[in-house]
Amino acid sequence: MRAVAFPVVAALLGSDPARDIRFRDEVDVERVVIDARAVDGRGRPLRGLTAADFQVKVDGQPVALESATWVSGAAPDEPLPLVEGGDGPAGDVVVGGLPRGRLVVLLFQKDFDSSRVSGLLRMQQKAVKFLETLDPEDRVAVLSFDTHLKLWQDFTGDRGRLRRVIQRSLFFGKFPSGQSVDTPSLAAHFDFDAARRAAEPETALLLIAQALQPLRGLKSLVYFGWGMGRLAGSMVLLDADYGPARQALLDARVTVFTLDVTDADYHTLEVGLEQVAADTGGFYAKTHLSATSAMARLEGALAGHYLLVFEKPPFRRGPHRVEVKLQGVKGDVLAKSSYVD
Repeated sequence: MRAVAFPVVAALLGSDPARDIRFRDEVDVERVVIDARAVDGRGRPLRGLTAADFQVKVDGQPVALESATWVSGAAPDEPLPLVEGGDGPAGDVVVGGLPRGRLVVLLFQKDFDSSRVSGLLRMQQKAVKFLETLDPEDRVAVLSFDTHLKLWQDFTGDRGRLRRVIQRSLFFGKFPSGQSVDTPSLAAHFDFDAARRAAEPETALLLIAQALQPLRGLKSLVYFGWGMGRLAGSMVLLDADYGPARQALLDARVTVFTLDVTDADYHTLEVGLEQVAADTGGFYAKTHLSATSAMARLEGALAGHYLLVFEKPPFRRGPHRVEVKLQGVKGDVLAKSSYVD
């Protein structure tokens, strides 16, 4: 999310019509645009909501919403509200007045530990089934992380190719030496040298976010993983790259959905997975309890989102904490936890 400036022009006419003196003053009125997903208790999208159905606070202070516009993820049925002098809210690409198909990144955190491998293989099959829920306009990219980050497949709508990558190449194939660059392309902005040096998942997220940032619009990153951070005494500490990764994800409008593959009711490193989901407006789910339910929640969350617009509060510039809730409607809101102006 980011603040967008709307110029407001005031003209004062002089009293002498012959002179027709005009004074022109320009004032910047900035507005903030937030991507928010509203879902019911089963993870299904709540459609038809208005600005009155949302409660938004910035740094603990209520702000008045100007609009709440539903944007369907699969088949958009209304144009995005355009920013004066721009090409769309918060940098959206608009084609024929409508946003393009969804961009979805699948990231597999590979590990053959006995508590993780069965869950990873289970979610591998669920990911293949997930491809059937996508529309022809949607594009999917596939990456993996173990000792370093690998980009296996650039964005493509070729479902057959994606199935082969997820089912065979990702776990048993040889890493491809090159990537085809179509539009939109993750590979075009991907730092392959830095990816080979990436030793922590936080660094992997940073590199993915940086590669996604030049691509306009909302993106979704589905993280099939087993953990992030390291145990230090009684605390879990995230790597130093998490802060930059978090900000890069927010700047690139990337929502992270973390699907934990660990076969355990609780484990220490789930804290990192929960954190990145909460920070970016996604959700965390334990897949060993019900992989089918987790994927159904994912499908519902990707069905569409609301663009919430409000005037930027007169606070000092910097990071601001954001809280978004429903009022008068049962359900939950998934939204980023902060913005920077």
